[in-house]
Amino acid sequence: MSTHRPLVVVGDTLLDEDIEGVSTRLAPDAPAPVVDVTADRRRPGGAGLAAELATHGGREVVLVTALGDDPASEAVRGSLLGRVRLVELPLRGSLPVKTRVLASGRPLVRIDRGGGAPGKPDGAVREALAEAHAVLVADYGRHTAGAVREHLAAAARRLPLVWDPHPRGDVPVPGARIVTPNAAEACALSPGDGQSLRAYAERGTDLAERWKAAAVAVTLGEGGVLLTRPGAGTPMLVPAPYRADGDPCGAGDCFAAATAAALADGALPEEAVQRAVAEAAAFVAAGGAGNPALWQISPPSPAQEAPETDPFALADRVRARGGTVVATGGCFDLLHAGHVGLLESARRIGDCLIVCVNSDESVTRLKGPGRPLNPVPDRIRVLAGLGSVDAVAVFEEDTPAALLHRLRPDVWVKGGDYSVDELPEAEALRAWGGQAVVLPYLDGRSTTLLARRAARAAVVPVRPPAP
Repeated sequence: MSTHRPLVVVGDTLLDEDIEGVSTRLAPDAPAPVVDVTADRRRPGGAGLAAELATHGGREVVLVTALGDDPASEAVRGSLLGRVRLVELPLRGSLPVKTRVLASGRPLVRIDRGGGAPGKPDGAVREALAEAHAVLVADYGRHTAGAVREHLAAAARRLPLVWDPHPRGDVPVPGARIVTPNAAEACALSPGDGQSLRAYAERGTDLAERWKAAAVAVTLGEGGVLLTRPGAGTPMLVPAPYRADGDPCGAGDCFAAATAAALADGALPEEAVQRAVAEAAAFVAAGGAGNPALWQISPPSPAQEAPETDPFALADRVRARGGTVVATGGCFDLLHAGHVGLLESARRIGDCLIVCVNSDESVTRLKGPGRPLNPVPDRIRVLAGLGSVDAVAVFEEDTPAALLHRLRPDVWVKGGDYSVDELPEAEALRAWGGQAVVLPYLDGRSTTLLARRAARAAVVPVRPPAP
């Protein structure tokens, strides 16, 4: 990740307000619920929320948006102070305010007020986009993107640009790296029959061709994300890593922000979408945009690991919502079919899977000189790229017992012909009531066998072609 060139978010900022309470009776003069208010929270929404989410991991973020002199605009400025750098367009009118009334966490009604049109950009907008490392357009149909369209078109020709569209918004500029409509937006923007994966794939391909985008990622809520490209290629479906029971408000902003951040880090579109799906699931599970902690804590510093990938934070979040934490461990030096089958089976046991990996020194002690074949950063990246793996933790010792005492998983998984009582980790798990289990392992698959097979192939003489 670049520490000198920021991620620039361009789009329509709103002020979101949640009026929370409980409802136990109807009004005497109408069949309408009476809500006894317990909390009233206000926060930036739209592009403002996307910009805040993009700062996670210590990233510098610039927000290009239209703000005015009204109280809602001042509230947004105050909330974003010290979090993102604002580059403002003048706003003719007032900032839109979206108010949700919730009873026991369930929305009853939404009230929309205000609205205006952005004015012309100045040189500061051009300078912000010129120094960008990547760009995210958060389009909420208020035409901020349209006001700076010329600058966005130029940016798309030289750096990753992600466009989160709106049916009443502006058409994405040609050359966008990924456009991220949700299912309803895809249906509105590309009408067609049905809501099957095939139908959404056809819509995504149609939109990618019409917009001249490199890819379109249609978000399907709990169904994951369907990544499509122009032409008749096969789409890629990225399922959600687990069912996230929480407020989905803001999940689309989280997905788009995480996608743009991953592309800024050099990820391929497929890698960016996988990372963004995992981050969006964790965001929803933590309470979505309504999570008070989102705005009560300072943005993490660059030295901190993103909370979505930190194994200990992940385990705490899953336990907090009553889920089951599953862990497994090993060297994972050359990932093969046996590993993949084991990890997929382990993930299905609970609500997250954390893989404990031996450090390079630990592998050498266990396997001997010449091992590992792949250093631990490479092994971590390969494991983290699997859809079945939610987080990876490294341990230096010969066994992961000390690490397990910190993670405290509910289930510890090993593959092969072990007896549960023979596992060195079994005693550690008993300290907090965890359970060790053994899963079947594919016969004939092992890193040692693969290495020997590769060594034999390397010394086989090549016969010259027959005359």
